[in-house]
Amino acid sequence: MTDMLERTDAPDSTAMNPVDWSKVQRWGALGGLTMSFIAAIGMVTALDRRLIVSPWLSLGFVTLLWVPVVYGRIAAGDDTPGGSPTPEKGERELISGLVVGLLSGLFFSFFIVVIDAIDLTEIFRNLGPNLIELLTFGRGVGIAAVLWIIGSGLLGLLGGVLTIVPRKVRAALGFAATGVVLFALLEIIVTDITQGLRVEFVAGWIYELNGGLTTISALVIASVFGVLGYRSDERTITERRMERLNLDPAVRFRKNAIAIGITILAVIFLPMILGGLTNELLANVGLFVLMGLGLNIVVGSAGLLDLGYVAFFAVGAYTTAVLTSAQSPFWTPELTLNFLSWEGWLILATVIIMASIAGVAVGTPVIRLRGDYLAIVTLGFGEIVRILFLSDFLAPYFGGAQGITNVPSAALGPIAIKGTSSQAMFYLISVFVAVAIYVAWRLQKTRTGRAWTALREDEDVAEAMGINTTQVKLQAFVIGAIFAAIAGMIFAVKVGSIFPSSFKLLVSIIILVIVIVGGMGSIPGVIVGAIVLIGVLGGPTQPGLLQEFGEFKLLVYGALLVIMMLKRPEGLWPSIRRQRELHHEEMSQDAWLTGDPGVTEEGES
Repeated sequence: MTDMLERTDAPDSTAMNPVDWSKVQRWGALGGLTMSFIAAIGMVTALDRRLIVSPWLSLGFVTLLWVPVVYGRIAAGDDTPGGSPTPEKGERELISGLVVGLLSGLFFSFFIVVIDAIDLTEIFRNLGPNLIELLTFGRGVGIAAVLWIIGSGLLGLLGGVLTIVPRKVRAALGFAATGVVLFALLEIIVTDITQGLRVEFVAGWIYELNGGLTTISALVIASVFGVLGYRSDERTITERRMERLNLDPAVRFRKNAIAIGITILAVIFLPMILGGLTNELLANVGLFVLMGLGLNIVVGSAGLLDLGYVAFFAVGAYTTAVLTSAQSPFWTPELTLNFLSWEGWLILATVIIMASIAGVAVGTPVIRLRGDYLAIVTLGFGEIVRILFLSDFLAPYFGGAQGITNVPSAALGPIAIKGTSSQAMFYLISVFVAVAIYVAWRLQKTRTGRAWTALREDEDVAEAMGINTTQVKLQAFVIGAIFAAIAGMIFAVKVGSIFPSSFKLLVSIIILVIVIVGGMGSIPGVIVGAIVLIGVLGGPTQPGLLQEFGEFKLLVYGALLVIMMLKRPEGLWPSIRRQRELHHEEMSQDAWLTGDPGVTEEGES
C-alpha cells in the first residue's frame, strides 16, 4: 500500500517539465528564416571558396550549420526563474532541440524548392543557379531537402545535448570546434610564421595546397583543443580577474610586469617572422587602436558620445600633408617627418596644436548638450569638416576632391620608414600606441580621470560636488582629438596621399563599435576590439584576415553590435568598474549569498 502511494505521489518529470511547444515552433521557424536569409544575401556562395576542412567543409556552410545548433540549444534552455527549483534535464531538452532542428531544416528546404521552381534573380540577384547547385549538392532538390531536414535535426539534437551534458564536456566540444575554425581562418598567419622559422613542412602538414585544414590535422587540432577545454578551469574570465585583483600587490605587480614584458617581446620579434600581408594587418589594427584609445577617453571615460571623431583624424592627416608634401596647393614648406630632427618634432607639435584647437572648436558649442543631442551635433561637425575639405571654397588650400598627394615617408635619422614597408610602419605605430596606452592609463588614475568618471555617472551630481564640468569635457575632447590627429599623421605618411573620401562617417562608426565591443573605459578592451573587428573583418577600406567577408562587413558589424548589447553590454574585456555598473544587482545578490564584500577599486583596468 505504501509503495502504491509512493508511486502515485511520485512526480512525473515529463509532466512537471513539459516541452514548450510554442517556444520550439518559434525558434524552429526563426532558424529556417535565418538560414534562408544567410543564403539569400549571397554569404554562402561568397564564403564557399574559403575551406575549413578540405574538401568536406567550407566557411559558407559553417554560416548555415551553426543555426540549428545554437537555436536548438536556446529552445532547450531552462527558463525557470531564479530561486525556483531547477527541473531535471533529459528528454525534454533532446526533444526540443531535435524539433527545432527539424523545423529549421523543413523551412530551409522549402526555401530551396521555391528558388529552384521560381526565378527570383531579378529581385534577389544571389538566388541563381550557383546557389541552387551548392545547396542541393548537385543531387537534385528532393534528395537535398531530405538531407537538410535530417542534418538540421541532428544538429538541433546536438544543441539539446549541449544543455544536459556536464560543463566539462560542453567546454571540450566548444574548444574543439573553435580550434578547428580558428586554425583554418589563421592560415595566412600560421603559414607566415612557419616560413619565417623555416619550418614550411609544418604548414604543409596542417593545410592543403588549395586551402583548408587536412582531415588528419583537423582531427588532431580538435583533439588537442578538446582536451584543453575539458581540463579548463570552470571559473569565468570575470571571476579570474576578480581573484587577480585580490592578489597581494607585489604578486600582482610581478605578474603584470611579466605580461607586459612578453607583449613587448612579441611586438618586437613577431613582425620579423611574419610576411608583408600579416604585418600590414597588424599596422592597420595598431592605427585603429590609437584612434580607439582616444575615443575611449571621450566615450568610455567621460561618457560623451562623439560621432564626429573622424574630423580629428582628418585634421592630423591634412596638417601633415600640408607641411610635408611638395604638392600642397597653397603652402609648401616641404618638411620631413624625421623623428631625429627638429622638422619631425615641429610637425608633431603642429599636429597636436591643430588637434587641440579642433577639439576646443568642436567641444565648446556642444558643452551643454547630452546624450542623443550631443551625438547628432558631433556627427554634423564631422560631416562639416569632410565637406569643407571637399569643397571648392577650400580647394586652393587643401586640394578639394583631388586631395594632397606625394606625402613623403617618415624617417628615423637616415632610416626611411616607407609606407610600403609594413614592418617598419608597424614598429612606428607600435611606439605611438605604447605611449598612448601609458598616457590613457595614467589619466585614469589622476584627478582628471576620476572627474571623467563622475561626469559619466551623473553630470548634475558631479557639478554639485564642485567639478568644473565645462573644463573636464573640453579636456576629454582635446585629448581624444590629439590621439586621433596623431593617427591621422601616421596615416598620411603611410598612404602617401590624402583625399576627403578617406574621412567618411563610417570611420567614426567603426571606431565607436571597436570601443563598445571591446569594452568602454577599458584599455585592453580597445585592443581586443580592434583585433576582432579590424584584424579579422577589416576596416572601412582595409581588408582583414577574412577578405571574403568584404561585402558583408557592415552586416557583421551590426549583428555583432546587437548581440553585444543584448548579451554582453560591458564588452569583451570590460573594466571592473563598468562591469559593476551594468551588473550591480547580480553582483550584490551574489555578494549577499556568499557573504563576499567584493573587491576594492584598486587595480582596475
